[in-house]
Amino acid sequence: MMNATALTIEDIQQDVDSELENIQRELKDISQLVGQSRVEVDKLAQRNAQIAGQMRALNANLENTPRADIKALYDNAQDAQQRLFSMRGQLEKLQSDQTNLERIGRQLTQMRNALETWITQRAGKNSMGVNGQLVLSRVIEAQEAERLRLSRQLHDEPAQALSNFVLQSEIAMRLFEKDPNLARTELASMKTAANSTLQKIRNFIFDLRPMMLDDLGLVPTIKRYVDAFKEKTGIPTTLELSGPERRLESIREVMLFRGLQELLSNARNHAQATAIAVDFDIDDLRVRVQVEDNGLGFDPEVALSGESRAIGLAALKERLEVLSGSLAIDSQLGQGARITMELPVGETR
Repeated sequence: MMNATALTIEDIQQDVDSELENIQRELKDISQLVGQSRVEVDKLAQRNAQIAGQMRALNANLENTPRADIKALYDNAQDAQQRLFSMRGQLEKLQSDQTNLERIGRQLTQMRNALETWITQRAGKNSMGVNGQLVLSRVIEAQEAERLRLSRQLHDEPAQALSNFVLQSEIAMRLFEKDPNLARTELASMKTAANSTLQKIRNFIFDLRPMMLDDLGLVPTIKRYVDAFKEKTGIPTTLELSGPERRLESIREVMLFRGLQELLSNARNHAQATAIAVDFDIDDLRVRVQVEDNGLGFDPEVALSGESRAIGLAALKERLEVLSGSLAIDSQLGQGARITMELPVGETR
């Protein structure tokens, strides 16, 4: 990424175009991998179904079946289940990466269009102020930093979990001949751990990019997210909705959803709030999302100066202003905070 103070409009356009080309190449590659993984998952699922039928037949005639045949069938069943679980995890990760890349591609395209409108309104078609360059630079840098963080987390957590499953399966295999009951206990433990890990991965994928945001829109996604936040953190969190439920441009829905994630995270991690209220209101002209908490409070001037980077409100304010939106903060030390995001509805869909 180039130094923000040296950016020109040509540099920014080249940066965005180059990133779009990279994303298109990555999407082409990952689409092929998704197709191949789906075929493999189908094959493994059929194999598991066949083995399950054999297991049922074995259980019906267990006393008359040689021990070697029992062990061979259980080994095959374990191997098939492990391969299916691993392949399904790989497919889910690839599909998540594919969705994320598609989202980033749409955002870059829409950001470029929104920036052109913003430049026209504030600086004219043939010039771009330093502030505008800094805003776009920070938006792009924030995107890239987030992609890097999420990529590392996706790689590390599932990989570690699968390594643990392989180790547990090897232990169970060694135990099977010595103590079948203990081996079954180990397999049951592995199944519980696998279910727990799968749920964590699904939650992570939802935080990364909830598919329902594309499919159903902002309001259902916010409902689901607030419920999940309340359940995960134990913080009483209410949600009030008003106005007609409608779809917005993808970039606006993403902006407001990410902003809500940021504000709820701040209320939990920085403000140490014990109660949070979210208010969502939309009319024909604008959509407003307000988050109020009873936490520690803070100095808005310090937060918006960019000195308090942990809170990130300055970056959120800049991203909203790119779409002609605004961020209003009402907070004092020791008296909680009320933060309001507002955006024009733009084109609906």
